[in-house]
Amino acid sequence: MLWAACVIAFASTASAQCSARDVLHNQLQLKTRSTPAPQQPIMSARDVATWKAITIGTFADSLKLRNELDSRGCSVGSQAAEILARPAFKISSQRTNVELVNISPAQLGFTSDTVALANVYARAQQLGFELAAAEVGPQLRIQYFDQPIGEFLIVGMESIKTWSGEPIILNVANGGAGLILISQDGRAEADIPVQSRFIFVRPPQPAASREFIETIAAFLPL
Repeated sequence: MLWAACVIAFASTASAQCSARDVLHNQLQLKTRSTPAPQQPIMSARDVATWKAITIGTFADSLKLRNELDSRGCSVGSQAAEILARPAFKISSQRTNVELVNISPAQLGFTSDTVALANVYARAQQLGFELAAAEVGPQLRIQYFDQPIGEFLIVGMESIKTWSGEPIILNVANGGAGLILISQDGRAEADIPVQSRFIFVRPPQPAASREFIETIAAFLPL
Protein backbone atom coordinates (compact mmCIF):
# COMPACT_ATOMS: atom_id res chain seq x y z
CA MET A 1 0.00 0.00 0.00
CA LEU A 2 2.85 2.36 0.82
CA TRP A 3 4.47 1.59 -2.56
CA ALA A 4 1.16 2.25 -4.34
CA ALA A 5 0.77 5.57 -2.53
CA CYS A 6 4.26 6.60 -3.59
CA VAL A 7 3.53 5.69 -7.19
CA ILE A 8 0.30 7.73 -7.15
CA ALA A 9 2.09 10.70 -5.60
CA PHE A 10 4.86 10.51 -8.20
CA ALA A 11 2.36 10.31 -11.06
CA SER A 12 0.50 13.32 -9.73
CA THR A 13 3.73 15.32 -9.46
CA ALA A 14 4.85 14.26 -12.91
CA SER A 15 1.61 15.24 -14.59
CA ALA A 16 1.12 18.61 -12.89
CA GLN A 17 3.56 20.91 -14.63
CA CYS A 18 1.90 24.31 -14.48
CA SER A 19 2.40 25.29 -10.83
CA ALA A 20 4.91 28.01 -9.98
CA ARG A 21 7.26 25.42 -8.45
CA ASP A 22 6.99 23.16 -11.49
CA VAL A 23 7.69 26.08 -13.85
CA LEU A 24 10.87 26.95 -11.97
CA HIS A 25 11.92 23.29 -12.12
CA ASN A 26 11.22 23.19 -15.86
CA GLN A 27 13.24 26.34 -16.47
CA LEU A 28 16.22 24.87 -14.61
CA GLN A 29 15.96 21.44 -16.19
CA LEU A 30 14.96 22.16 -19.78
CA LYS A 31 17.07 25.22 -20.48
CA THR A 32 15.65 25.22 -23.99
CA ARG A 33 13.27 28.18 -23.91
CA SER A 34 13.42 30.19 -27.10
CA THR A 35 13.74 33.95 -26.78
CA PRO A 36 11.88 36.46 -28.95
CA ALA A 37 13.73 38.02 -31.84
CA PRO A 38 15.39 41.43 -31.29
CA GLN A 39 13.04 44.41 -31.42
CA GLN A 40 13.74 45.30 -35.04
CA PRO A 41 11.16 46.48 -37.61
CA ILE A 42 9.74 43.59 -39.60
CA MET A 43 9.57 43.96 -43.36
CA SER A 44 8.34 40.47 -44.24
CA ALA A 45 7.34 37.23 -42.53
CA ARG A 46 10.27 35.60 -44.34
CA ASP A 47 12.66 37.68 -42.24
CA VAL A 48 11.38 36.36 -38.90
CA ALA A 49 12.73 33.12 -37.49
CA THR A 50 10.41 30.58 -35.91
CA TRP A 51 10.07 31.25 -32.18
CA LYS A 52 8.53 27.92 -31.24
CA ALA A 53 7.05 24.94 -33.09
CA ILE A 54 4.10 23.11 -31.57
CA THR A 55 1.80 20.28 -32.62
CA ILE A 56 -1.97 20.55 -32.92
CA GLY A 57 -4.57 17.92 -33.72
CA THR A 58 -3.48 15.62 -30.89
CA PHE A 59 -6.88 15.48 -29.13
CA ALA A 60 -10.17 14.11 -30.37
CA ASP A 61 -12.23 17.03 -29.08
CA SER A 62 -12.04 20.18 -26.97
CA LEU A 63 -13.19 18.34 -23.84
CA LYS A 64 -10.17 16.06 -23.95
CA LEU A 65 -7.94 19.09 -24.53
CA ARG A 66 -9.48 20.84 -21.52
CA ASN A 67 -9.01 17.70 -19.42
CA GLU A 68 -5.33 17.70 -20.37
CA LEU A 69 -4.99 21.29 -19.18
CA ASP A 70 -6.57 20.27 -15.88
CA SER A 71 -4.38 17.19 -15.49
CA ARG A 72 -1.28 19.33 -16.00
CA GLY A 73 -2.43 21.76 -13.34
CA CYS A 74 -2.79 24.61 -15.84
CA SER A 75 -5.33 27.19 -14.72
CA VAL A 76 -7.95 28.37 -17.20
CA GLY A 77 -9.77 31.68 -16.78
CA SER A 78 -13.56 31.67 -16.76
CA GLN A 79 -14.03 33.32 -20.16
CA ALA A 80 -11.25 31.23 -21.70
CA ALA A 81 -13.04 28.14 -20.41
CA GLU A 82 -16.27 29.39 -21.95
CA ILE A 83 -14.88 29.69 -25.46
CA LEU A 84 -13.15 26.29 -25.21
CA ALA A 85 -16.64 24.87 -24.77
CA ARG A 86 -18.23 26.84 -27.61
CA PRO A 87 -19.09 25.16 -30.95
CA ALA A 88 -16.92 27.76 -32.74
CA PHE A 89 -13.83 26.39 -30.99
CA LYS A 90 -12.55 23.82 -33.46
CA ILE A 91 -10.00 21.04 -33.02
CA SER A 92 -7.83 20.01 -35.97
CA SER A 93 -8.79 16.61 -37.35
CA GLN A 94 -5.20 15.71 -38.15
CA ARG A 95 -1.88 16.03 -36.39
CA THR A 96 -0.07 19.11 -37.73
CA ASN A 97 3.14 20.92 -36.82
CA VAL A 98 2.76 24.69 -36.58
CA GLU A 99 5.58 27.24 -36.55
CA LEU A 100 4.91 30.25 -34.34
CA VAL A 101 6.47 33.71 -34.17
CA ASN A 102 6.55 36.00 -31.15
CA ILE A 103 6.35 39.66 -32.19
CA SER A 104 5.05 43.01 -30.98
CA PRO A 105 2.93 45.68 -32.67
CA ALA A 106 5.95 47.97 -32.36
CA GLN A 107 7.89 45.57 -34.60
CA LEU A 108 5.05 45.77 -37.08
CA GLY A 109 5.65 49.51 -37.40
CA PHE A 110 3.15 51.03 -34.97
CA THR A 111 4.56 53.99 -33.04
CA SER A 112 1.63 55.14 -30.89
CA ASP A 113 1.22 53.88 -27.33
CA THR A 114 -1.68 51.62 -28.28
CA VAL A 115 -3.15 50.24 -31.48
CA ALA A 116 -6.48 48.65 -32.38
CA LEU A 117 -6.46 44.86 -32.52
CA ALA A 118 -7.87 44.89 -36.09
CA ASN A 119 -4.95 47.05 -37.23
CA VAL A 120 -2.43 44.66 -35.67
CA TYR A 121 -4.03 41.75 -37.52
CA ALA A 122 -4.19 43.64 -40.82
CA ARG A 123 -0.54 44.63 -40.67
CA ALA A 124 0.61 41.16 -39.62
CA GLN A 125 -1.27 39.54 -42.49
CA GLN A 126 0.00 42.15 -44.91
CA LEU A 127 3.55 41.10 -43.99
CA GLY A 128 2.74 37.43 -44.59
CA PHE A 129 1.90 36.12 -41.11
CA GLU A 130 -1.21 34.03 -40.54
CA LEU A 131 -3.77 34.04 -37.75
CA ALA A 132 -3.53 31.03 -35.47
CA ALA A 133 -6.24 28.41 -35.12
CA ALA A 134 -8.09 28.65 -31.81
CA GLU A 135 -6.52 25.35 -30.75
CA VAL A 136 -3.06 26.93 -30.78
CA GLY A 137 -3.69 28.76 -27.48
CA PRO A 138 -4.35 25.74 -25.23
CA GLN A 139 -1.85 23.61 -27.14
CA LEU A 140 0.86 26.21 -26.60
CA ARG A 141 -0.08 26.29 -22.92
CA ILE A 142 0.59 22.56 -22.49
CA GLN A 143 3.70 22.63 -24.67
CA TYR A 144 5.40 25.66 -23.07
CA PHE A 145 6.12 24.71 -19.47
CA ASP A 146 9.21 26.92 -19.03
CA GLN A 147 7.47 30.22 -19.72
CA PRO A 148 9.16 33.03 -17.77
CA ILE A 149 7.31 34.95 -15.06
CA GLY A 150 5.66 38.09 -16.34
CA GLU A 151 5.26 36.94 -19.92
CA PHE A 152 1.80 37.34 -21.48
CA LEU A 153 1.38 36.14 -25.06
CA ILE A 154 -1.70 37.24 -26.99
CA VAL A 155 -2.75 34.61 -29.50
CA GLY A 156 -3.47 36.26 -32.85
CA MET A 157 -6.68 34.41 -33.71
CA GLU A 158 -10.24 34.98 -34.83
CA SER A 159 -12.31 35.93 -31.81
CA ILE A 160 -14.86 33.51 -30.38
CA LYS A 161 -17.94 34.81 -28.58
CA THR A 162 -18.78 33.81 -25.03
CA TRP A 163 -22.30 32.66 -24.14
CA SER A 164 -23.19 36.33 -23.53
CA GLY A 165 -21.83 37.36 -26.94
CA GLU A 166 -18.54 38.96 -25.87
CA PRO A 167 -15.74 38.42 -28.45
CA ILE A 168 -12.71 36.83 -26.82
CA ILE A 169 -9.23 35.75 -27.88
CA LEU A 170 -6.73 33.83 -25.76
CA ASN A 171 -3.63 34.79 -23.81
CA VAL A 172 -0.96 32.28 -22.73
CA ALA A 173 0.49 33.68 -19.52
CA ASN A 174 2.67 33.26 -16.47
CA GLY A 175 1.72 35.90 -13.94
CA GLY A 176 3.88 34.40 -11.20
CA ALA A 177 1.37 32.05 -9.56
CA GLY A 178 1.74 29.37 -12.23
CA LEU A 179 0.92 28.85 -15.89
CA ILE A 180 -2.50 29.95 -17.06
CA LEU A 181 -4.68 30.35 -20.14
CA ILE A 182 -6.77 33.50 -19.90
CA SER A 183 -9.05 35.63 -22.05
CA GLN A 184 -8.20 38.81 -23.92
CA ASP A 185 -10.55 41.43 -25.35
CA GLY A 186 -11.21 40.27 -28.91
CA ARG A 187 -13.11 43.29 -30.21
CA ALA A 188 -11.71 44.75 -33.44
CA GLU A 189 -11.37 48.15 -31.75
CA ALA A 190 -9.71 46.81 -28.58
CA ASP A 191 -6.68 48.94 -27.64
CA ILE A 192 -3.46 46.92 -27.44
CA PRO A 193 -0.20 48.35 -26.03
CA VAL A 194 2.41 48.37 -28.79
CA GLN A 195 4.93 46.50 -26.63
CA SER A 196 2.56 43.57 -26.14
CA ARG A 197 3.65 40.21 -27.48
CA PHE A 198 1.60 38.42 -30.12
CA ILE A 199 1.74 34.87 -31.35
CA PHE A 200 1.14 34.47 -35.08
CA VAL A 201 1.72 31.56 -37.42
CA ARG A 202 4.75 31.66 -39.67
CA PRO A 203 3.70 30.21 -43.03
CA PRO A 204 5.82 27.35 -44.36
CA GLN A 205 8.55 28.22 -46.81
CA PRO A 206 7.23 27.83 -50.37
CA ALA A 207 8.43 24.75 -52.18
CA ALA A 208 10.64 25.23 -55.20
CA SER A 209 8.63 25.62 -58.38
CA ARG A 210 8.36 22.81 -60.88
CA GLU A 211 10.13 24.95 -63.48
CA PHE A 212 13.08 25.55 -61.17
CA ILE A 213 13.38 21.84 -60.37
CA GLU A 214 13.24 20.94 -64.05
CA THR A 215 15.94 23.52 -64.86
CA ILE A 216 18.27 22.10 -62.21
CA ALA A 217 17.54 18.55 -63.32
CA ALA A 218 18.56 19.41 -66.88
CA PHE A 219 22.14 20.07 -65.70
CA LEU A 220 22.47 16.88 -63.68
CA PRO A 221 24.33 13.92 -65.21
CA LEU A 222 22.18 11.02 -66.39
